[in-house]
Amino acid sequence: MSSKKQATEEEEPVSPFAQLFSMPGHDVFNIVTIGCKTETDPSTVIEGLKNTLINHPRFSSILVTGHGEGKGKPKWIPTKVKVEDHVIVPYIDPDIENPDEFLENYTSNMALSPMDMSKPLWEFHLLKLKTSHAESVAVARFHHSLGDGMSLMSLLLACTRKICDPEALPIFVAPKKSKAKNACWSFVAWLWFLVKTMFHTCVEVSKALAFMCFPGDTTTYLTVKPGATLSANKFIHQIIPLDDVKNVKNAMNMTVNDVLFGMVQAGLSRYLNQRDDPRKALDKICHHGVVFFNLRPNRDIEDLANMMAKGSKCRWGNSIGYVLIPLWLKSEDDILEYVRQAKTTMDRKKLSLEPLFSYGLLKLTMKIFGTTAVKNLLNRIFGNTTMLFSNVIGPAEEISFFGHQISYIAASSLGIPQALILIIQSYVDKLIINLAVDLDVIPDPHHLCDLIIEALSMMKYAASKKICHASEVKQNIWC
Repeated sequence: MSSKKQATEEEEPVSPFAQLFSMPGHDVFNIVTIGCKTETDPSTVIEGLKNTLINHPRFSSILVTGHGEGKGKPKWIPTKVKVEDHVIVPYIDPDIENPDEFLENYTSNMALSPMDMSKPLWEFHLLKLKTSHAESVAVARFHHSLGDGMSLMSLLLACTRKICDPEALPIFVAPKKSKAKNACWSFVAWLWFLVKTMFHTCVEVSKALAFMCFPGDTTTYLTVKPGATLSANKFIHQIIPLDDVKNVKNAMNMTVNDVLFGMVQAGLSRYLNQRDDPRKALDKICHHGVVFFNLRPNRDIEDLANMMAKGSKCRWGNSIGYVLIPLWLKSEDDILEYVRQAKTTMDRKKLSLEPLFSYGLLKLTMKIFGTTAVKNLLNRIFGNTTMLFSNVIGPAEEISFFGHQISYIAASSLGIPQALILIIQSYVDKLIINLAVDLDVIPDPHHLCDLIIEALSMMKYAASKKICHASEVKQNIWC
């Protein structure tokens, strides 16, 4: 009797969102590709995972969903983990002709393959494969019930260490602090900020609710007819210099996120211009994107590292909100207009509490109507939008993964009913653009990715011309 009671105490209930992400036929996965500068040693990685990742309760527990014949309440049941069963080292022909294409196909096939629910829901694939950007590659797959993308990425980075200091955890770019102001002006600024936040929250939430009640985006080559089943089945990534984005950012006095979102809008506009009927005006097209926001107060990975090393407590789980972003897909003569429109949109969203509202709406729907209702609500949101976009800030310094120096990190998701999932991840001086597409909708993802990157080159050229013109005007004034 006592052993049964002890086992029950060890079991943990499954959060509502974890239940949602594990419903039959609706499994959602996070895929992380890690390029290494050296060949990966499986034994070193296995030993490292034994000392870190499996010390996290979710990574050493089996998910019992409650679906099927037995049913019952969903729960996490602790189990003894054999790490070797979660690390796969496939044989790869060393004389393979196109390693980059092989990596794309392998990642896509691996992501789409079913996961064994009788084990903890994670795995690493170590590929002895030399690509254009790495000497070897590790591809990790995590079930979304383990946690949201930000939590899982932070946990993974908590397993890494700095190259310059092997005992130190990675650091991220710290946000700039606002300059100190006198008390009176600070109060006025705070009051004005509060008014703007309330106004934009009311406007953006009303627009989001209206969007869910009416027909969604215009049917184009980026979408499909309403009711069609969507699922990403092809993963690709490209790497570009972060300095190219910073050059445009500095020239226009905007943020990196503004430039990235503008770059994506410009690339998508050019893609539609090339594929659509030239007589069909882009001005009449309406498209929206879904952007996820992390709702945790901080993303300090030191707490996660301590949790794995010392068993300390740390906030965990799926804690994300989303916002609906109107996409500026127009034919613009000025390529920088896409960045200006991106800034306008992002500034409005930053001043609204839409992410908190969306999170609260999902929780309330889950509590009152259950997981099926939330699933239908999410299908309505994703089915009515064109893409999912996310920008993830990565380490600012070179890091290693259990002694293997990392060349790049690329993240993506699978199982979300979207034809286009675009996640941009920074790492030191690089930006990794990761596309997950449904080939039935977007049969040429490489071309789309090239157009997005070409749009950045055009922005960089236009921004440099803008700086030169401003310098000439200033010189004329002085003369």
